[in-house]
Amino acid sequence: MFSYLPRPMGEFLMTRTETASERAARMRLANRFERIVVEDDFEQLAPGEVEGRLSRPRVEYYFDRSQSLVSENNSPDIPFRYSVNPYRGCVHGCSYCYARPTHEYLGFNAGDEFESRVLVKADAPALLRKFLSRRAWRCEMIMFSGVTDCCQPAERQFRLTRSCLEVARDFSQPVAIVTKNALVARDRELLAEMSRQRLANVAVSLTTLDAQLAGGMEPGTSTPVARLRTIRELREAGVSVQVMIAPIIPGLNDSEVPKLLEAVAEAGAQAASFQLLRLPLTVRPVFMEWLQRTQPLQAERVEARIRDTRGGALSDARFGSRMAGEGEWARQIKQTFDVFARKHGLDRQPPPLDTSRFRVAEADTGQLRLF
Repeated sequence: MFSYLPRPMGEFLMTRTETASERAARMRLANRFERIVVEDDFEQLAPGEVEGRLSRPRVEYYFDRSQSLVSENNSPDIPFRYSVNPYRGCVHGCSYCYARPTHEYLGFNAGDEFESRVLVKADAPALLRKFLSRRAWRCEMIMFSGVTDCCQPAERQFRLTRSCLEVARDFSQPVAIVTKNALVARDRELLAEMSRQRLANVAVSLTTLDAQLAGGMEPGTSTPVARLRTIRELREAGVSVQVMIAPIIPGLNDSEVPKLLEAVAEAGAQAASFQLLRLPLTVRPVFMEWLQRTQPLQAERVEARIRDTRGGALSDARFGSRMAGEGEWARQIKQTFDVFARKHGLDRQPPPLDTSRFRVAEADTGQLRLF
């Protein structure tokens, strides 16, 4: 039985301890939209006690009573227009996650609370059905996980992504999924059914083959071995699968690109792409604190390489360069990626999805199509 407590952002749902052995973010950042800041006072604790307080993260889940689900963007750097995110916040806790600043709009901070305060859009399947039933909808691909990971650990219990996929199947609505979590393989039969009709493809995000590095940099995600296994399982089921090497962090994991591409090709991936590290807004202090704390011997070199790809800065918000970077180091990364992607047959576009099959599914209630 769960206790419920009204909160400004939604009803309190549950608290649980996640299995990650540590947090990527050891910071309680000030929310840039809030005037009051709360800080932990660990001065009276011994160093070992401080680590104990931080190492077993408690995660709170809240109902998100949003009245809409499908978001629209017009960025020229993003290859999709519409996206669905059943969860806000993410216990994967990736130190580099570009979505961290979005949590500040909810009254949380982009550091530890992004990883420990997760909002659950319990009405997501009904909202998606409502959206697809509109007469104004002209079918386009919808991306699952445009912001936070739709297959994060919360999905094992709440099954919102699974339910949304079932809605998409009923409408013959094409979708794409990006995830770091092996949980996506749970739905391989449904995804294979949709993939055979060119209605679904999956992109597995992989950053490194080094389990120790992954465990510190993205502590709540599936291990590299598990993600390679997931690629194999999805392909054996007949699911269209590509891989995103993301992010490539200059000076840290860029040297792994050849081995990463070889590994995903052996696992059966059909295509691959990459993104360079981005450090917008409050992502920057979280990542830099993690880098200096966990990679002290490499931190200075990594920071210098990042600046080499960003015109001397740590981030670049300009369209056209924010995803790929600029300068000689960025060109070398792209050239290396292109050479080895071509070598392993990964230099192709994923199979196109079919928007011509779309049809309005009859609602269980018998409600007529919305205007």
